[in-house]
Parts: sequence; C-alpha cells; structure tokens
Amino acid sequence: MKDQLWYQLNASQVVDIFDTDLEKGLPSKEAKQRLAIYGANRIEKQTVISPVKIFMAQFTDFMVLVLIAATLISGMLGEYDDAITILIIVVINAVLGFFQEYKAEKSMEALKKLAAPEALVLRSGGQIKIPAQDVVPGDILYLNTGDKIAADLRLIDGVNLEVEESLLTGESTPVEKDAHKVYNNNLSLGDRGNMAYLGTAVTKGRARGVVVATGMQTEMGHIAKLMETVAIEETPLQKRLAQLGVWLVFSCLLICAVVVLLGIMRGEPTYQMFLAGVSLAVAAIPEGLPAIVTVALAIGVQKMAKRNSIVRKLPAVETLGCATVICADKTGTLTQNEMTIKEVFAGGKSFFVTGEGYEPRGELIVEGEKKNIIKGTVLDYLLKAAVLCNNSSLTRNGINLIGLFRRSSKQIDWGINGDPTEGALLSLGAKLGYWREVVEKEEVRVSEFPFDSERKRMTVITKRGNELLAYTKGAPDLILKICNSVMIDGKVINLTEEEKRNLLSQNEQLANKALRVLALAFKPLGESVNLKQDEQIEKDLVFLGLVGMIDPPRKEAIKAVKVCQKAGIRPIMITGDHQATALAIAKEMGFHLSQTGSLTGTDLDQISDKELQNQVERISVYARVSPKHKLRIVKALKNQGHIVAMTGDGINDAPAVKEADIGIAMGKGGTDVTKEASAMILADDNFATIVAAVEEGRAIYDNIRKFIRYLLSCNTGEVLTMFFAALLGMPMPLLAIQILWVNLVTDGFPALALGVDSASPDLMNRKPRGPKESIFSQGLGEKILTRGLIISFGTLFAYSIIYYLSGGDLLLSRTVAFATLVFSQLFYVFDCRSEYFNPFEIGYFGNKYLVVAVTLSAIMQLSVIYLPYFQPIFKTVPLNLLHWLLILGIAGGRTVFLGLKYFFSTPQKKVFSR
Repeated sequence: MKDQLWYQLNASQVVDIFDTDLEKGLPSKEAKQRLAIYGANRIEKQTVISPVKIFMAQFTDFMVLVLIAATLISGMLGEYDDAITILIIVVINAVLGFFQEYKAEKSMEALKKLAAPEALVLRSGGQIKIPAQDVVPGDILYLNTGDKIAADLRLIDGVNLEVEESLLTGESTPVEKDAHKVYNNNLSLGDRGNMAYLGTAVTKGRARGVVVATGMQTEMGHIAKLMETVAIEETPLQKRLAQLGVWLVFSCLLICAVVVLLGIMRGEPTYQMFLAGVSLAVAAIPEGLPAIVTVALAIGVQKMAKRNSIVRKLPAVETLGCATVICADKTGTLTQNEMTIKEVFAGGKSFFVTGEGYEPRGELIVEGEKKNIIKGTVLDYLLKAAVLCNNSSLTRNGINLIGLFRRSSKQIDWGINGDPTEGALLSLGAKLGYWREVVEKEEVRVSEFPFDSERKRMTVITKRGNELLAYTKGAPDLILKICNSVMIDGKVINLTEEEKRNLLSQNEQLANKALRVLALAFKPLGESVNLKQDEQIEKDLVFLGLVGMIDPPRKEAIKAVKVCQKAGIRPIMITGDHQATALAIAKEMGFHLSQTGSLTGTDLDQISDKELQNQVERISVYARVSPKHKLRIVKALKNQGHIVAMTGDGINDAPAVKEADIGIAMGKGGTDVTKEASAMILADDNFATIVAAVEEGRAIYDNIRKFIRYLLSCNTGEVLTMFFAALLGMPMPLLAIQILWVNLVTDGFPALALGVDSASPDLMNRKPRGPKESIFSQGLGEKILTRGLIISFGTLFAYSIIYYLSGGDLLLSRTVAFATLVFSQLFYVFDCRSEYFNPFEIGYFGNKYLVVAVTLSAIMQLSVIYLPYFQPIFKTVPLNLLHWLLILGIAGGRTVFLGLKYFFSTPQKKVFSR
C-alpha cells in the first residue's frame, strides 16, 4: 500500500482496503496488533544519546588533558602514588560529570514526550482520545477546528473543512476540502482535495477520515527525515552562565599562573608547582556548572509536569519567575469547566433546573412543580435545539455510550467530549429525556454552519421526513437581531421591539446572577433550500428562549488568586461571557476591582491602542472579547513593561499566545495549533496550575542561584588560599592531590543536592524579579567574594597557627588546612539554602539529599586523614581533639553563632522552621 494513490479511490474503497468500520472503528485488540506491525506514529529520531560519547567527552577538556599529561610526567619522575591517585580522582570526577550530563540528556528526552499531541479516534464503537503516536492505519480519525492532524487521511465526510497546508505545500492560504471528490489524474499534494496530511492544521469546520499512513510512511515522514518536533533550546540564563564561564576560566588561569611563578621563584620544584597550578585551575573552574544548571532546569520541568504544567520551551522556566501579569480565560481555567444549566426562560416563563454538573439527572421546576414536556411546545423545540445544535457528546467514565445504556446505579464519572457549554445543553436534554442519539434518529443532520468567535453563533440543519429545519444557538443579543418572531404557548407570533427589550432584560437578570446565557432559535426551511447560504438561513428565525448556566469558580483558583496578589502578580480575567457574569465571578474570586475595572470587546473596538495602553493598569476584567482583542491586550501590557503570561485554547488565540512572554495553551480544551504556539501547556486547564508553575519557576531560579553561590564561593576560597600563600611567601598550604580531592568531595554531591532543594517558604511573598536582572543581583556577587575571602583567611589562619606551634611540621599543617578548607565548605553549603533566612530558620533537615551528600563528603574527608592506606597518598596525618577544635571553630563558628541567635530569638522569628 506504500505507493497507493488514495485520492483516486472513493471513501468506501479505502474503508474496505483497511478493513475498518465507519460506525465502530477498529476494535481495540486489532489496533494494538496494527501498532505492533506498523510501529508508532512518529517521525523517527535520527540522533541517539551515546553514554560512551558522553563519558569520553569528560576527558576532552583542555585543563583535564593538561592535568593527565602532568601526572604522567610525575609518574615518569618516580611519583607513582601521586600520579595514580590523581588519575583516579580525574576518573571519578569524569564519572560524576558523566552522570550529571547523562541525567540532563535523559531529562531533556523525557521533556520531548510530555507534550505529545492527542488524536480523537473511533475505537470499538466509542470516540476516545489517544496519544497521536498510537494512531494506526485504518483508524477513523475526527478533525475539528484548531486540530493539528495526526496522520495522513483519506477524508470520509466533512462540514466546511479548510486545512492550512503551508508546512507541506507552501500555500499561504487554507485549502478547502471535499471528502466526496474522487480524482483520476496524478495530482500534487496541494491539489488533493479529499486528503489531509500529518502536521497540517484544521482552520475551519470538522471532518472524519480514514488513516492511510502513519509515522515515516506519511508525506511528512518522506520529506522531513530530520524533523524533530520539540526543540530544546539554550535558555538566556545558560547563555549568560556560558559567558561567565569564559570570564572565570581566564581569571582562574591568570591567578594560577601567578601562584605557579611565585612558587618557582621561592624555590619549589617546578613540576610540583606546575602540577599544583593545573590542579588548582581544574578545581577552581566550575566545569560542572552547565550540567548542574541543565539538571536543575530539567528536574524542575519534570516537577512542573507532575503538577500538570508541561513546559514546551525551556526559556519559559526562567520567564515564569519574572511574570507580573497572568491573563487567564474564565471558563475552565478560573472556573470548574463543568457548566450546569440552572434556569430556562421560554414562552414568557422562568423554569429552574435541578441537578449538578454533566450528570443527566434532574427536573424542570416551575412555581414549585415539576414540568412535563409536551410535544410541539416551545420547551420541546428548545430541548431539540439544545441537543441537535451541538457537536459534543456526554461520556460515562470517559467512554461515549448511546443514550439508552447511560443510566446506571453504579458510581459514574460523567463528563463530555467537546465544548463545556454544549455539554451543559446535552445534559439538560438528557435530564428531560431528550438524548441526542435518539432525537437524531427522527431529525437527521444534513448540514452545519460552525460556531466561530466572530459570528458568535452556530446553526445546524436537520431533515424530519421531507421537511428541513434550522436550529441556531448563540449570544442572546446577536440571536435576537436575526429573529423576527417568537414562540409562546406553542404558537409563533411576531417579535416586537418591546418583546425584544423584555428578552434582553431577562438576559440581563440572568447574567446578574453570574449565569452565562445562551439563546436558542429555529426556523422551518421547507423541503428545499440552498444549504450554503448561511446568511439567508440565519435570518428571520423564531426565538425559542434563553438558558442560563453557571460554571462555578474552582476553590483552588480562589486561593491561587490570593497567592498571585501576594507575589506581586496581577491576575486578569479575559472572557467571552457577559460583562455582568464576568464581574460577578471576579468579585467572588477576590480580584482587585476598581470602579471602572472592566472593559468589553465593544469598548476595546472604540479606543485606540494608545488609550488601551493607558488603561491596562487598572483593568482586571475583559468581557465579551474576541481573540483579536487578546492580542491587543498582550501588546498593551508588554508596552507598559509587564511580563505577560497569557492562556488560550482556540486557533484564533494562537497569535496572542505567541506574542505573550509566556504563552499557555489548554491541555484539555486547547487546539493543537495553540499548543504549538505556546511555551507551556496546562494538562488540567486550571489557573491554580499556572500559579504553581510560577512558584516552581521561581524555585528553579532560586536553586540555580544557590549552587552558583556555593560553587563560586568555595572555588574562590580555594584559589585565594593558594594565591595569598604565594604572595606571603608561605610554603604551599595544599598539594595538587589535596586540591583535586577538595574539588571532588565539595563540588559534586552537595552542589547537586542544592539544585533539587525545596522552595523557600517566602518564595511567593516576593515581587517578580526583573527579566534582565543579573544572576549576581541582590548582593549575590558580594556574598560570593566575601565568603571566598572568609574561607581562604580561615584556612590560612589554621595553617599558620599549626605551622608555627608545630615548629614547621608541613604534613600536620597541610592536613589541618586541608580539613579546614573542606569543612568550611560543608558548613557553608547549608547557608546557601536561603539568601534571606539562616539554616536554623528554614531547618537543617529540610533537604534530605543535602544532609546525605554532606555526610558522605565528611566521611570521605575523614577517611583520607585517618585510614593508613590513604595517608601516604594524600600526605596526611591523624589529627587530635585540639586540632579539631581549631578546625571546627573556624569552619563552623558562624553556624554556632546563628544557632545561638536563633534559639534565643522570639517565637515569631521561628515561623519558618521546619
């Protein structure tokens, strides 16, 4: 079937070739078998992570190669113990570096799988969403506006389908598709009107198709062998750190060169000084910094994924910490996205609807009595309009079932496939016995004018016997404009201006109750009508009534709004709903609203971009807006200096999502086009998840600052210890092998443990940081230099005291200096957990990985001092209690002071202790 020209066959022939069923699709068992035969539906990855290459790359660093050469020379000069041990340390460092980089690479590979697109297919009689990579040839695939097409298809049927194919054909405008056409000639891709291809996007309408090719057998697979769908790019922070690394390398090399020259001038053996200088350079240059940054970012992103926020573009992690504004859709993001119709106004009467969510159990109540539906009345037509003018479906425990089998006494999780508003209409109908599947047997759909954000309405045309009928739903004010009559008591009468005002007043009353209001209408079309003339069909309709539904706020979103406001982030609600509804929900959620704190789409159309820019600082609610308004809002906020996070779901939201500093797509209701434009996807469409992602983004950046502070402070201390000793003409306080050992035990596991530290307790009480803020801002540079000086002075002080008291015993003096340098760093690592609180305030055991890492490093250090096997290798001698009092007094003196200060402080200051 590889060379089959599917566009030359009619749909039934293709269905027969793939042995599938248009009503039931493939059986699940058959689909699994085909997946094993055809393979996953994805473009094959051309590059594979090679652990061997990553490991060997650890030895390609220039300074490491120089060190290996120097140790070989030492071996040739008879210093076998030193040479072998240094090589072993180099290998251990390489192993640690390998694990860091391999973890980073594997983490990045995991990220590429997080945002895998989904496809809606027909399997075993039910519509289900599956990962796109599980689609197989023969699947019946459903397409809706905004979807990214998951495989190559021969279309079966469709309504007003248009597909954007520029990715494959270069054609700039969407292409109209006609599933019923069959072609006889050989055609180019752009002319195949009955086909749809992997990677292209639906811009209008809906359709079904048979999958004819997947993965590398698709047209995309043929021409894009090297295509990688999710690119991992270097973040601005990583770029800045790379520049910092270059500066550090030259600085360290310069200082090390001075140390070597001064040592040689003082009479130290040249090869020993050269070896010590290279060792110092290797220890001082934070070569593990890029890998640790990558690991921190990747682990943080995976943590976000566990909290339902999937990061598609790594720079978004940094940008999240800078967000000053979060613009969020109301429905489904700030609210539960389970619309429930509570009130119906039809035939001049108000009816209350019982029941919750999408569960099809409830009644229609008028004046305290249950209302029964009579055929031919306004309620009969209204309920038919509700279920027929609808493209969604009710689900039971995630599975679509026909209405007759839906009721059950067992615990059922009711939901929908499709739009929440349409789900509420289906639930209303089902509560009163109007199951869509049953009604459609009497009135068969023959055409549709899909809803779009500009028209704000949808029309479906059905056939009942020989009669055609149109059912329309949409915004009440717009529907009333195209109605000229109304149904009351089963009779159709003229719709007067006074009646229109009454209906608009009813609409206002429902909206003031925070209900979202839809209007329903219908029109008998006779036996013949041009189904493509939507303007004629959607004219002179019969008004049926209003339905008021509510989507209650998410409880967690209410809390998240408060967290935002504490964190200096302004939440903004953007909705297509009525202004009164939006304001009512905003007040309930605790939005800070000024007296004129809202604008409508109409208001936006009447003001210039400059005027909007002047007003955005005080506007917290935008109602009745279309996607084009979102783009203007984003630009206005950005022009005011804000870092904007913007949510979106529909295909028309893509420009605003792309324009925002952090574009956020809805994972459940969002279209694939919007997901492609986004930097982050919300798996649960929840506002609280955005706030959690901001917190995680801030925590990641905090952790990066923590280990930068630790690494650079410690490395500065090591370099300055040797530098000042050389300047003062002192014998070398550390040997080359000791310098490398310090680097191994302090820069490895403790630094990694800092990279996965938990968030600081006050993280969401701080204002957002500036996007151009230096990594060394807020005094971090001063802290690094100050602590580096303290570590070096403390080490040299301990070395000098013991050297003087022991009468020049270099072995003992160097052992004390060696231990002081290591333990100073191990004590200091706990200080680095916070820039605002001391270790006792946030708890010494808050990071169990750090406790384990420090304990392991301390044991390793004690082993080279006390185990006889290591003493001649590392040139150490056992230390007594007085030596340790000096070492721990210097290394841990500040910790003791902070501990006393904490334990004798007032209880209020202990609030962050864990």
